[in-house]
Amino acid sequence: MHPRVITMLFLGFSAGLPILLIFSTLSVWLREAGVERSAVTFFSWAALGYSFKFIWAPLVDKIPLPLITAKLGRRRSWMLLAQLCIIASILAMASVDPAAGHQYLVFMALAAVLLGFSSATQDIVIDAYRIECIDASYQALLSSTYIAGYRLGMVAAGAGSLFLASYLGGEGGYVYTAWKHTYYFAAAAMGVGMATTLIIPEPESNRDPSIYTYSSQDYLRLFLVFLAGCVAFCLTFFLSGGMADQVKGMLTGILHETVFSGFLAEAGRLFTALFVAACCIGALVRAGAVDRNIVGETYIDPVAEFFNRYGIKTALLILLLVGFYRVSDIVLGVISNVFYVDLGFSKNVIAGITKLYGVGMTILGGFLGGMLTLRYGVLAILFLGALLSAATNLLFMMLASAGANVAMLTVVIAVDNLSAGLAATAFVAYLSSLTNISFTAVQYALFSSLMTLFPKLFGGYSGTLVDTFGYNSFFLLTTLMGLPVLILIWVLHKKLAVAGAPPADE
Repeated sequence: MHPRVITMLFLGFSAGLPILLIFSTLSVWLREAGVERSAVTFFSWAALGYSFKFIWAPLVDKIPLPLITAKLGRRRSWMLLAQLCIIASILAMASVDPAAGHQYLVFMALAAVLLGFSSATQDIVIDAYRIECIDASYQALLSSTYIAGYRLGMVAAGAGSLFLASYLGGEGGYVYTAWKHTYYFAAAAMGVGMATTLIIPEPESNRDPSIYTYSSQDYLRLFLVFLAGCVAFCLTFFLSGGMADQVKGMLTGILHETVFSGFLAEAGRLFTALFVAACCIGALVRAGAVDRNIVGETYIDPVAEFFNRYGIKTALLILLLVGFYRVSDIVLGVISNVFYVDLGFSKNVIAGITKLYGVGMTILGGFLGGMLTLRYGVLAILFLGALLSAATNLLFMMLASAGANVAMLTVVIAVDNLSAGLAATAFVAYLSSLTNISFTAVQYALFSSLMTLFPKLFGGYSGTLVDTFGYNSFFLLTTLMGLPVLILIWVLHKKLAVAGAPPADE
């Protein structure tokens, strides 16, 4: 009943609400509106903001916002700004009908990207606030309450939205106004987070103006350099579309296969844009557009500390594990709602079983994972979670054969979500053990960003994979994706045991 513990319940709700509005709930809306399956799953890329939040996390950590930071403090000011942007993005998505034409679909995609960016920014601030608002002895309680609130937010955005859209739309098929008003209600629900932000106190350490050691002009120049990098990234990404198509055609001719060729071409396009953005920022830093010391403190020091602590080889293995641990369940999760719709399940069944009941099983799996982690250590339960997450994907092959069988769906969701909850708890504990308290916001943002980057890149092609190979082969492929993760955990366990590094097991 400590006030800070209760606070995390409401902030967790605010953090959990937006993600499904651009992930699974949106996929049901788009599929119902007649959008092609491959286009629906590409929308999952709108959530890539979560995968790149480490890039602007240092700015959130370092830059004061004009006017409101002086009044609210460093964390609360950024939290409020992020929440206002989330509400604006949800309202923008609600304002267009994706069935009305291609240009409306493009506008919705841009609004979804802004929602992903804003929501990821809110996550950065809440994570930092959670660590700073109270002493370390309460952190386990804060984390568990935050996760419970996060799941409640997901229930509201998942099951709640589907129930509401079904109620408002009736049984007459696709009704745009039903989805519009559903997203209006979701925007209103963000008022919970805004009210919490305005009520809670700022952590003592963030009330001291001396934490900002550089001038306002220095911070503005840092922001403008970051903005220039963003512009370079966007221009490179959009202008290279034709070249990516040519590369895809060339690779298809060599590999005699379209799906993997398309993935390689698009991944190359993405990383080329990132490289150009990095070169642009590097050139501006070398030209003196920003103080090099502020760049070093903001971006370089947190990363250097991590590599110095573990050594280059072990650090790279850890990052590889973080990047691919959740690949099997996230890739499947991108298309899961489309799969349920294609099987013939109604929105009410999808909401009740996969969202409401499923979240309950995930929470139960989380408690189970917590107890097992305390008993056997993080890496052992990491291995068990990865094994179960991959193996349970095979159950979806049985569901595909059974058709719209509610009993079978209930069993599959129970086992799959129980395993996912267990794996997630162990993984969050592992990520927390990797973080140095001196660089909490930046390092945790880096790890949690990397956690979803590659799975979401693969997930964007899940619709294309299903169109090419069918659901059964796709589910088998997602199971096989989890096998290299098991090898990584085993190798890392051996390396840390030899090096005598205990943090991952504590």
